[in-house]
Amino acid sequence: MHIEILVEDSSGERLLDIILPRIFGASADRVSWRLIAYRGVGKIPANLRPGSNAASRVLLDQLPRVLRGYGKTRGIDAVVVVIDADRRDCAELLVELNALLAGCQPTPPTLFRLAIEEVEAWYLGDRPALLAAFPKAKIAVLDAYEQDSVCGTWELLADAIHAGGAAAIRKAGWPLPGQLKHEWAKRIAPRLNVENNRSPSFVKLRDGLRRLAAGGGAT
Repeated sequence: MHIEILVEDSSGERLLDIILPRIFGASADRVSWRLIAYRGVGKIPANLRPGSNAASRVLLDQLPRVLRGYGKTRGIDAVVVVIDADRRDCAELLVELNALLAGCQPTPPTLFRLAIEEVEAWYLGDRPALLAAFPKAKIAVLDAYEQDSVCGTWELLADAIHAGGAAAIRKAGWPLPGQLKHEWAKRIAPRLNVENNRSPSFVKLRDGLRRLAAGGGAT
């Protein structure tokens, strides 16, 4: 089985590249996958007609084109799309994504998975891993976090582990935020226990990937 996994940015790609072998476990011998990172999430295009620039690297903008392409490509057994929910209503977003999928048939089985609110929730869902990577993290800040809440997740993590917190990162401006998200993936992801994460959205990703690898449906 071959799975194409689309993510909205390169820091998410780094995270998944590190943890996917552990998620698939024994199934890794019979599953192949390819991670494809985009340069932002974008938005679902009106009437499922992507912009004229096929080279655009914005995920949702190009998703109708990409899914239709997969539908015509042999050897693609499943597609997984991983994005941050950000502040969007998750139920409404999934309805929109599934409507997009229905309008792009035929496609391989396609699984949508949302990090709620952001992928940093998955780091916060494994405090032992986070503290192993950042032993000086501010416990009071971590204790204030409600798992998978919409609270400015990456900013809260920054306040816990970065000198000066999110305010210092914003002041420095780009490219520091992207650089730090890569660093967090590099330091925390190898320590994540994929069997014991308090983030419901991480568990849904893990279990969905395992069902695909086992020959189950994209649910």
